[in-house]
Amino acid sequence: MPRTSSWLLVLALFAGAAQAQLAPADPDWKEADAPPPPPLRTDGLVRIELPQATLRFGVDPASIAIGKDRIVRYVVVATSTSGTVNAIYEGIHCSTGEVRVYARHNPDSGWVAVPDGPWRSLHETRASRHSLVIARNGACLGNAPNQSVAQIVRDLGGGVNWRFWNN
Repeated sequence: MPRTSSWLLVLALFAGAAQAQLAPADPDWKEADAPPPPPLRTDGLVRIELPQATLRFGVDPASIAIGKDRIVRYVVVATSTSGTVNAIYEGIHCSTGEVRVYARHNPDSGWVAVPDGPWRSLHETRASRHSLVIARNGACLGNAPNQSVAQIVRDLGGGVNWRFWNN
């Protein structure tokens, strides 16, 4: 095969893969009931780097799950400089680029459900910055969930954009 044809074939393969990643969301998609939040753990968190953040963020790797509805659910723990710990049980819908909060953990009250919390764009507010970083650096591959929970943990643990440098 001539060299030009080889490059055209490679470009066609990449274009096909990109098209598959950009396919529109399934109009018949239904979210499954989210399981209850797991017990809060603060040890063994995978650190999430957020430049200029006043809180330290980490994801509990034991809490990560990819549902049959293709939602990546996890617990993210936020720790203040004074040591106060809060947590959020949330899910990312990679195909729409949205995040939803299912429950919040407060030091005094434990887990408190957020019934019918809305889906919000990952780009909507500063409060969802951590969710955007989690989506970009591990939870999602394009518009789909990452390959497995183990791969999400590896990618998140690799730091900012690690997976793009080591493929």
